[in-house]
Amino acid sequence: MQLRVNEMIRTREVRVVDDEGKQLGVLQVRDALILARQKGLDLVEVAPNSIPPVCRLMDFGKYQYERAKKERDARKSQKQIEVKELRLRPKTGEHDVAFKIRDARRFISEGNKVKIRIRFRGREITHPEVAREMLDRVAQELGDIAAIEQAPSMEGTSLLMILMPRES
Repeated sequence: MQLRVNEMIRTREVRVVDDEGKQLGVLQVRDALILARQKGLDLVEVAPNSIPPVCRLMDFGKYQYERAKKERDARKSQKQIEVKELRLRPKTGEHDVAFKIRDARRFISEGNKVKIRIRFRGREITHPEVAREMLDRVAQELGDIAAIEQAPSMEGTSLLMILMPRES
């Protein structure tokens, strides 16, 4: 939202609110600008769509700084959820699968989603039930902390499933 300031205000009359929030009434723009300069402040149009437009006397530089600071703090407090990917093959050994499950458990406990992809090579694709069993086992072992967001589905030459942290 682009605010109009001082000479950028194009209407003849504006409703003026001073820096303490008191209404000063409807004034000509030039009179309001003179008043703002006397107080060492800027005239800022805060409600351009009302009739007459509402302008406020404020330190515009300070206002912009505080608004940017609030936006930065809001971005900082947001939690970014990452999607971590674990790749397996239908012939992956039991120990290696257990290792991957341990990694997935760690990722989910950190609040991330986990995409588990089982990639088929060559003739392995003729037996997708082996991969489905493996994904079912992974989902079962992580069932205490994870929920299935996307059920196992084929995507090209791989079978994938997405797990998300369970709401507690």
